Amino acid sequence: MYIDMNSYFASCEQQRHPELRNKPLGVLTYDSPNAAVIAASNEAKKFGIKSGMRLGDCRLLCPQMITTTTHPGWYRQIHVAIMAILHRYCDDVIPKSIDEAVVNFNSYRLVYNDLTTIAKQIKADIKAEYDYLTCSIGIAPNSFLAKVGTELQKPDGLVIITPDNIDHHLATMELNGLPGIAANNERRLKMIGICTPVEMRHASPALLRKAFGGVVGNYWHSRLNFGEVDMYRKSENRTMSATRTLSRKQSEDRQTLESMLISLCTRLEQRLVKSNLFCKEVSFSIRYSDGTRWDTLVKLADPLQDAMEMISYIKERITDFERSHGLSTIFTPKTMNLGVGISSFMNGEVMQYSLFDNKIKKDAVRRVMYQIKDRFEQKNIVRKGCELYVPNVMKDAIGFGSVRDMMMKKGEVKNKYMLEEEDMPRPLPKKLKPEYPKASDCEDGYYDPGNPLFDDTLNETYHMATTIY
Repeated sequence: MYIDMNSYFASCEQQRHPELRNKPLGVLTYDSPNAAVIAASNEAKKFGIKSGMRLGDCRLLCPQMITTTTHPGWYRQIHVAIMAILHRYCDDVIPKSIDEAVVNFNSYRLVYNDLTTIAKQIKADIKAEYDYLTCSIGIAPNSFLAKVGTELQKPDGLVIITPDNIDHHLATMELNGLPGIAANNERRLKMIGICTPVEMRHASPALLRKAFGGVVGNYWHSRLNFGEVDMYRKSENRTMSATRTLSRKQSEDRQTLESMLISLCTRLEQRLVKSNLFCKEVSFSIRYSDGTRWDTLVKLADPLQDAMEMISYIKERITDFERSHGLSTIFTPKTMNLGVGISSFMNGEVMQYSLFDNKIKKDAVRRVMYQIKDRFEQKNIVRKGCELYVPNVMKDAIGFGSVRDMMMKKGEVKNKYMLEEEDMPRPLPKKLKPEYPKASDCEDGYYDPGNPLFDDTLNETYHMATTIY
């Protein structure tokens, strides 16, 4: 059974703010005239608005469209709640994305006689907890075809694919409608005479190997003929990364770029501490607006967890490159994207320290610091400490691949920090609580209930925490 939430981010915003319901809504990462809509509500989709469209183009199709910025912590909280609902019916639940999951009922054949009934109960359970959220569910002999089933009927669909009706369903689709078949794969298939999903299903493995250039062709033949090749679980991270795309204004300020680098490294430090992991490889990349890029990979003799150590290694590589090429800086106004990645993890429980550079106390202090932050609800105070010169450098990102950090472990979320809502305002006394305007009254139709408000107590705590760190 494959569960795909409909217009997930937009529906989450409409769930939290009833005044946005039944209205065309676009969700933006940043409030900018050139921003791209990352999610459109069901009402907005009726006007032809799709994810990835620029805001100006959306306004041409739907002038009355309302926009709001993302609140990733809220989306993650709902994701965890939905996963908990699925776990009521089956222990084998594999999140595929923040808005998708596959449930493996193969071991429950003697428990459930009819999965259609279970699917309807799951829909009802989600509706009972979040009355504005809907999902499309596909049921099939393998996870790929179950995913195809969710694409056939939206929103709020329920499709069962069987050996008897599979050709009928595939006949209603184009090649690029199959998950995983993009423009290049479609072109390869058509070059060898396969023009429809039905033809692809009945093609021989040898012909599909010719189209895809190897064993991938066998995988596609198996998928379309009820074999299972996609049901796997990545319970642990093999890599972690933090990347951000920069605006033109940010790219022109060297201090902003360096603050962004520090923010990215402190976010990874947070993830390492929460996962009790250390890394032995650190990578850094810069992408420029002219299509060029600069990358470096640092392989470490001793595993690390500290953000400032990551930054020192990265800056050392940057300095060496700048000197050898006679450059003043690689942080030019053409900088479009910064990314930091870590890999080759070692569990903190089996960490071996050097005799000559013992970091046991330093690592212990770091863990205590994060425990103090959690206790006093100053979740991101360390990362925010790097933004004293340039505030609000790094906005929280949704992180589609970060669902592994939210997997249920013994009934609890493995890394609870993923549920933090850093962009939500702290509760204020009733007399100070602002009155948010209605969406219809907002200038340019923009609505953002998530602007942070800080009082003197929070600023004092913030100063103390950053000074201690």
